[in-house]
Amino acid sequence: MTTIYEPSRGLSRRELLKRGTVGAALLISGQAVICPEAAWALEATTLKPETMATLIRLARDIYPHDQLADRFYAVAVKGQDALAAKTPEHKTLIEDGIADLDKRSGPGGYRSMAWEDDRVAILRDIETTPFFQAVRGDLVVSLYNQKEIWPIFGYEGESYSKGGYVERGFNDIEWL
Repeated sequence: MTTIYEPSRGLSRRELLKRGTVGAALLISGQAVICPEAAWALEATTLKPETMATLIRLARDIYPHDQLADRFYAVAVKGQDALAAKTPEHKTLIEDGIADLDKRSGPGGYRSMAWEDDRVAILRDIETTPFFQAVRGDLVVSLYNQKEIWPIFGYEGESYSKGGYVERGFNDIEWL
């Protein structure tokens, strides 16, 4: 008798332990988004804290990296709050975009959707909207320009100040 493997939609206990606090529960308190497990918080000055928490989940779904903690995504989306403070149109774009995302996600909204595949399906439906393009376009810079995450990806930083790549390891293939 042969056993047929049927993949499950959940995480194994080993995978859950390996991931640690990635994707930890975020709490809303006043104007702040708080992650008690990892000891960080993000204050929202213009956007609603619920909006900021949803933006963190959205950022992780757009640029998923299991090895990055939510705090890096929180830093990346903080710029949306700062821009919303300067531009009322941007605040409306983000708040309305999150409201639409929550509406499409059903009861509990986008953050309550447990399965990444279900969230990504919704993102595919809105990927051409100005809201999605604004968030995605900012994230590609605000997430990957954080020097703290460069070593996680094996990036050593710019090379010009160190003599350039030709004289400093352009053929260095230790990362393979």
